[in-house]
Parts: sequence; structure tokens; C-alpha cells
Amino acid sequence: MTVRAVLFDIGNVLIEWQPVRFFDRVIGVDRRVAFFAGAPILNMNERVDAGENFQDSVAEMIAAHSDWTDELALWRDRWIEMPSPVIDHAVRLLRALRRARRPVFALSNFGNETFEIAVCNYPFLDEFDRRFISAELGMSKPKIYIYQRVEDECGIQQDALLFTDDRPENIAAAQERGWRTHLFDGPDGWAARLVREGLLTTEAAV
Repeated sequence: MTVRAVLFDIGNVLIEWQPVRFFDRVIGVDRRVAFFAGAPILNMNERVDAGENFQDSVAEMIAAHSDWTDELALWRDRWIEMPSPVIDHAVRLLRALRRARRPVFALSNFGNETFEIAVCNYPFLDEFDRRFISAELGMSKPKIYIYQRVEDECGIQQDALLFTDDRPENIAAAQERGWRTHLFDGPDGWAARLVREGLLTTEAAV
């Protein structure tokens, strides 16, 4: 079966997502470790990805964890510094696939408000043929329903979908649906996979 659509995760595939690195730089490692232990910030981020309002969620966290008001305000006000930098080669691959007239979709866990911020700063996120964003759908990877939603909306047979993601659990869920998958550990390996699948020439995948 020929691949009929390529799906990209966004965080750590097209843009590095490193909140730990951001807070280590801004407040120091020791303070960051205490912050992440004292306030369930990553759990909050998962709820935002599932559809909760970003600003409201941070406000609730500040009310519940007043000792970390400054740090939570950093998460809110400087959020765009956490998804950084762009993985340039991966973006070139996205654009090469589109030039080759290969349908390219996004399948990513992302909040509604934070995705709008990201698109304003990274316009290439508007270049997908279709986007499947968790908060818009009210469901997140690796829950099986989001993969089923992709299948239902695009109407493409499972083994004609090729999906790359940096999280093994997200890849495993796609494999259970019969998708072709690639665990992203850098753009060079992904480029080589796209060439092997006959989706890009070696020259186009550089």
C-alpha cells in the first residue's frame, strides 16, 4: 500500500518543546526542580491540551499554589519561549512533501490558545493540508479516539497513513490502528524514512 498522507507531531518534531530547559535558564535548576515538584504544571498542560482554557487554567493554578505565582506567571506570559527553537530540517521536509503534492497533516497535542500563539510565531504551522489538534477535538494522544477521528475525517486506509512522533506511547497507539509509524529522534532519520517510502527524492529530503 502506497502512503497517501504523512502526519507530523509538532512538539519535538517540528519545534523543540523544552519547558525544563526554559525554567532552568530563567530561574535556575534548583528552583525549577522545586517548582515542578510543588505545582502540577505538567498535569495542567495536559488539561489545556485536552481543551481547558489556557489563561483560566493558569489562574486556577495561581490561586491554588500561591507560593509559585511568579513561576506560573512565567508559564503564562513567556510560554512562546518554551516551544523553541524550530527544527529547521523537519520544516524543510514538511515543505518538500507539499511541493511533491503529498498530503501532509498535523496530529498534535496542543491547547487552543497556545496553538494560536504558536501559529503567530511559527507561520509554517498554517501550511498543513489538515490539522488534528487535541484541544480542538477534545481528545489527546495516545487515546485511541483521536486516531479514529483522523481515519474517519480523512477517509484514508490505516496502512496508507505514515505518522511521526517523538513519544513511544503515541507511536504504539498508532501502530495498534495499523498505521505506518516512525519514532522521531531527529530529522535525518525521518528524512531517510521518507526517501525509503518513495515520498521524497534524496535531493528533496536534504
